Amino acid sequence: MTARLPVGGRREVGLPISLFARIAGRVMGTSPPAVFLTLGHNRRLFWAWLHFASRLMPRGRLARRETELVIVRGAVLADSAYELTQHLRLARRSGVTAAELAQVQSEPAGHAWGAEWSERDRLLLRVTDELYADRDLSDATWAALRAEFDPATVVEVVMLVGHYQMLATTLHALRVQPDSPRGSKSGG
Repeated sequence: MTARLPVGGRREVGLPISLFARIAGRVMGTSPPAVFLTLGHNRRLFWAWLHFASRLMPRGRLARRETELVIVRGAVLADSAYELTQHLRLARRSGVTAAELAQVQSEPAGHAWGAEWSERDRLLLRVTDELYADRDLSDATWAALRAEFDPATVVEVVMLVGHYQMLATTLHALRVQPDSPRGSKSGG
């Protein structure tokens, strides 16, 4: 699969986005992230998106581990290789275990998450599954979500799932390729 838009260089995305991507790649241990250098073709939209996205991750209301569980599960459900590659790395850093990541990647949509998960993790995984499948939540899941979280966090959880659905769609349609680990032959 070939990218439909090439990653932009300084000329295409501008110096600020180019520098931001280089720094982000160093922090992540990858080449400059293709998501930034692709979306950066629209500079005005890029900065607005980045501001919004950063309020969900990494500066959201959920614990970082919970955010990464939601994102990884969503990446699996959306079949987003880019997001899965990026967020498996981040999930491990945030404390999601290898066994948990394996289960999140292998279970079918709508899986009944078992007792090996905390009640809160089960709820977040169920919310993610339902939103991907139905673009809605059952009344029972909604009631559980409201019992667990305040209104601001409920809004954030639903928007977190929706944001990563949108991003996965964009990355897939543009055929954005996963980033290479720093130091690899194809990496930056």
